[in-house]
Amino acid sequence: LDHNADLARERANLSRYFSPNVVAQLSQNDEPLKQVQASEIAVLFIDIVGFTRLADGRSAVEVIELLRGFHGRMEQEVFRHGGTLDKYLGDGLMATFGTPATGDHDASDALACARAMIRVLAEWNAERQRQGEPAIRVGIGIHFGEAVQGDIGANRLEYAVIGTTVNVAARLEALTRPLEAQIAMSDALCTQVHAEGADKDLLAGFTFH
Repeated sequence: LDHNADLARERANLSRYFSPNVVAQLSQNDEPLKQVQASEIAVLFIDIVGFTRLADGRSAVEVIELLRGFHGRMEQEVFRHGGTLDKYLGDGLMATFGTPATGDHDASDALACARAMIRVLAEWNAERQRQGEPAIRVGIGIHFGEAVQGDIGANRLEYAVIGTTVNVAARLEALTRPLEAQIAMSDALCTQVHAEGADKDLLAGFTFH
């Protein structure tokens, strides 16, 4: 019974980060995340634009419910596109694609996830508008490059991805404001999407600077 309880806790811990299919794979391996490794992955940051103004005048409970609704919808798209939820960042989140193991379409999956996030948000905003609530706007930054990943926890799992690639993705997300864009991706991400042979529609509508 204790062994089964430990397994259940471990699967629940893994499910904080990984999509269900990855959890199933990882739970069959012994200490699958202990080895620190460097690999080329895609990193995505998404953040609510003007969150302070959006939260102004709302109770703490209302703000938490708003964030739950936002995080839940965005997390679902991360997992649906095979991504890893790295962490929640207040009114945003960080996700990675190609972790814990790289794939053949990591950059394409990240971009497809970003575009799906925008679609889901538009649907939610239409619902919010019918309820007299203001629309939620977001900025998304995506980059592709080398990062280091692994379990940095001492006594419990604390999965982390670090490196310049993460910092660049975060800066791209911040650039969506001056660019007045919903999604900002790097040349490296775009090049990798081409290399992966993704559908051209995935890159449709982007302006290259």
